[in-house]
Amino acid sequence: MRHAQTQFVGGPLDGKVLPVALTMAEQVPKRYKVPVPATADQPAYELVYEREEFTGADKRRRWRYIHVSS
Repeated sequence: MRHAQTQFVGGPLDGKVLPVALTMAEQVPKRYKVPVPATADQPAYELVYEREEFTGADKRRRWRYIHVSS
């Protein structure tokens, strides 16, 4: 399975670049969900990121994830 190094913007993963598995169409998924386990203070929840297209410094089209909700 192929992966793409994908940038995350906003939320707890802001500034991180993580490998994301590509779909059959060789793209990152439209929505990326990160499960966060429960702690003594909080119940379990999901961080939700949505794909956004942007132009990189090298003028190539790229994808990144923008934080939508937690």
